[in-house]
Amino acid sequence: MEKFDIALAYTWEYDEDFITLTEEMFHNDKLTTFLIKPFNVFEITERLKNRDLAFHCYLDRASDVDDNFAEIAHILTRRNVRIFNPYKKVHHAIDKASMHLEFITAGINTPYSIIIPPFSEKEQLYISLDDLEILDRPFIIKPCNTTGGGMGVVTGAETLKDVLHHRTNLNNDKYLLQEKVYPIILNDKRSWFRCFWAFGKPIATWWNDLTHEYTILTKEEIDIFELRGLFSITRKIAKLTELDFFSTEIVYSSKEKFVAVDYVNDQCDMRLKSKHFDGVPDEIVRQIITNMIAEVKKQKAQ
Repeated sequence: MEKFDIALAYTWEYDEDFITLTEEMFHNDKLTTFLIKPFNVFEITERLKNRDLAFHCYLDRASDVDDNFAEIAHILTRRNVRIFNPYKKVHHAIDKASMHLEFITAGINTPYSIIIPPFSEKEQLYISLDDLEILDRPFIIKPCNTTGGGMGVVTGAETLKDVLHHRTNLNNDKYLLQEKVYPIILNDKRSWFRCFWAFGKPIATWWNDLTHEYTILTKEEIDIFELRGLFSITRKIAKLTELDFFSTEIVYSSKEKFVAVDYVNDQCDMRLKSKHFDGVPDEIVRQIITNMIAEVKKQKAQ
């Protein structure tokens, strides 16, 4: 039987640079990698069934978008392979309605929100004028379980009519109606941050919510602007979700408090800033991979 330290499954063409860099760094550390892509997914599924191929760890960036990878996920789960972001944990963590309530219970600030049921379960919807007044205008309409690239999110809703219209777009999904949170300006930057939980460690970056451009957050800025709360909040979220790798969006708001505004993204966009204007800074991507290497080594040693 061939056994590799980590298998990397992916389908997205823009993952190529991240996967290439991951392989390069793993190989430099004398660790073996195995790629699973659409062209070989059925062959690998059969090899796993026949037990002539095995992995210590598995990073799955495919089965959420391609059902052909689902059987590999089932096989490796049954065999207790160390899967980064266990599937049962992911299912819970990406439900924004559940996370909203758990964040509040854990003492994490969130925007004022109203959770509404799926249109398929309850066509008639009553929301009081008082609730809409608290939301203020404009407000955000956000599906609870449909994730990735802002899919289905409406950022400039004004009326109940907007809610009634947009909730039918994904009629099996719950929705959050969420107040808009406005960042203060720090060092000429909007105080909007994307924070990664990367295999046991938090990493925080500036992230402009309007342009989607990342900027490195320096140690000096963390001290000067008292931003250590970003790391403690990200740790709390990691403890709640028990995921290995995710990102969250946290704003230092005009009310002078940290607010988690986008709770858990389990499939992080890892395009490199050296190749894309709105990519993740290369140094951050390298740190994430370094943390993943350490986790794989730990798993091998067990």
